[in-house]
Amino acid sequence: MEGMNSGIMEALKERVLEGIKEKGTVSDEELLRLIDSEIALKTRESHISLSERISLRKSMFNGFRKLDLLQELVDDKSISEIMINGPKDIFIEKNGRMVKWAKSFESGEQLENIIQQIVSRINRSVNTGSPIVDARLEDGSRVHVVLPPVALNGPTMTIRKFPEPITIEKLIALKSLGRDCADFLKLLVECGYNMFISGGTNSGKSTFLNALSAFIPSSERVITIEDSAELQIRHIPNLVRLETRNANSEGEGEISMSELIKASLRMNPSRIIVGEVRGREAIDMLSAMNTGHSGSLSTGHSNSSRDMLSRLETMVLMGVDMPIAAIRNQIASALDILIHLGRLSDGTRKVLEISEIGGYENGEIEINRLYKYDAEENRLEKCGSLKNIEKLRLCGKERAL
Repeated sequence: MEGMNSGIMEALKERVLEGIKEKGTVSDEELLRLIDSEIALKTRESHISLSERISLRKSMFNGFRKLDLLQELVDDKSISEIMINGPKDIFIEKNGRMVKWAKSFESGEQLENIIQQIVSRINRSVNTGSPIVDARLEDGSRVHVVLPPVALNGPTMTIRKFPEPITIEKLIALKSLGRDCADFLKLLVECGYNMFISGGTNSGKSTFLNALSAFIPSSERVITIEDSAELQIRHIPNLVRLETRNANSEGEGEISMSELIKASLRMNPSRIIVGEVRGREAIDMLSAMNTGHSGSLSTGHSNSSRDMLSRLETMVLMGVDMPIAAIRNQIASALDILIHLGRLSDGTRKVLEISEIGGYENGEIEINRLYKYDAEENRLEKCGSLKNIEKLRLCGKERAL
C-alpha cells in the first residue's frame, strides 16, 4: 500500500492487533471479522473506496496470517522464483525471464518479520549469530535466507516455488525428454536400478527426481531424506519423510543428512531417496545403495556426468580417508544410471545425457552413454544400449527393452 493507504493500514493493524491480544488466539474467520469491523469504523472517519477496502482487507490478512505483500507472488502460478535482495529490491522469475517487481517492503523490519514467521513454522531459527537457513513454505516451496551482517543488502531471501508436482508426462510435453526415453526410465525405476540425477543450478534436478519417484511401485516402503522437505510423493502409503535440522544458537541439536541416512537403514526401507548430496553424506548414500537398497534415488550438483563422478569422489573424501581406487570402485558398484540435466540459453530445461555406470577398469569408472541431447535436432537421441540387464531379468521385464 502506498501514500495515504500506507498510513491507514498501519493504524488499522495496530487496532486489529489490540483486538487479537484481547481475544488471545483467533481463527482466520474471526480475524477477518476483526479486520472488517476496523475497516468499517475507519471508513466513517475518512473516505475509502470499495476497491481500497478490498485491497486493505486482503493485505492485512496476508500480513497477519500469510506472507504479507509476498503472498501475491506466492499465489501467482506463473512465477517460479522470488528473489528478495533486501527490503527495496524484489525480483521474480516468470516464464524463464527475471524482472524487477514494482512493489517493495516499507522496512527491513517488515521483511525480517516474514522471515521469522517462515522459519518458525518448521521449528528452525535464523539470527545474526546463525544468519543462514534453509526452510520451506506450506506448499513445499524451497526458501533460503541470509541475514546481515553476512548479507550486505539487508535480509535476503530466495523462494523456489513448487506449486504442483511436475510429472513425466508434463516433462514430455515440455520436450525435456521423449516418450521412448520416459518409458525406458520408468522400466529402470520399477526394476530397482540405483539412479543419480546431476545438473547445474536451477536445471530441474528436484523436479525430475519427483517425476521419477512416481514410478516407484506403491507396495514399497520408501524413506525420503532432505535438507528441506520438498518432494511430493503422493502414491506411496508406506512413506517416511525425514528432514535435517540445523544446530541451535548454542551449536547443539544438529541432525545431519549423514545421520538420517544411517537411521533410515534401521527402518526397513525398500528404497531410500536422498534429496541432494552435498558433502560427507555421500559415503553413507553409496553404502546404502551397496547394501541391498536397490532402486534408491538421489541428486547432486555438477556440470557434466563425468564431473558428477569426480564430485562424488571429493564428497566421500570429506567423510572418510580412503584410496581413490576404493572410492571409485564403491561409486561404480553403487550407481547404475546417471542422468544429467541442463538449462539451455532460452531458459528451457532438458535431459542432456543418460549414462549407464559400468565397472571400475584401468583406474577409471566406465560410462556407457545411452541417450545424448542433439542440439541441432533439439531432442534426446538414443546412442547406446543397456549392458547390465540383471535387474530387468529379476523383475521379469528383460523383453521390455
